[in-house]
Amino acid sequence: MRIATVERNTKETQIKLTLNLDGTGKCNVTNPIGFFNHLLEAFCKHGLFDLEGSLSGDLEVDQHHLIEDTGIVLGQCFEKALGNCAGIYRSGCFLYPMDESLCRAAVDFGGRPYLVCEADLTGIPLVSIGQNGKESSFQTDCFEDFWQGFTANAKCNLHLDVLRGRSDHHKMEGLFKACARAIRQAVEQDSRRNGEIPSTKGVIV
Repeated sequence: MRIATVERNTKETQIKLTLNLDGTGKCNVTNPIGFFNHLLEAFCKHGLFDLEGSLSGDLEVDQHHLIEDTGIVLGQCFEKALGNCAGIYRSGCFLYPMDESLCRAAVDFGGRPYLVCEADLTGIPLVSIGQNGKESSFQTDCFEDFWQGFTANAKCNLHLDVLRGRSDHHKMEGLFKACARAIRQAVEQDSRRNGEIPSTKGVIV
């Protein structure tokens, strides 16, 4: 089983996640940011990853610390669960349409972290009303911070592009879904590879 647990505790955030690469798409994460939870649920559902744990942090400051640190921990979970990447496809690409938005993700778990994020977001926070009747929000400027933390710690090269779109909600959700499908392709076992490391160097570094 390719399962990893990572815990990160700082003065800003307290995060613990357990990831199963070979799951069924279940997301059970205690998350104080509603739209962020929605994105993680979409990521798990479309990538067929199981994710459980809890997130908390200094939201009285802003959402940046918690969102970026969650990307860091999730990236560390992928790096730990993949190990030396033996037998996987290594790279993947997916084009995801979401209403008026068309989103593309391409990923390579080649050991060299690099992020290109052309999400074309407005930077205006998304505002919603929770079940308790209180207003909540999601800082759209933290979207790229999440993926920067993820790529740096998963040690992958990730390109995220919105080819067209209007709604920031659809752009972000579409990119999370496209990324989930691309990563799913990349981390699945290739039966023809016979457990070999997918690199001409013989090692992923």
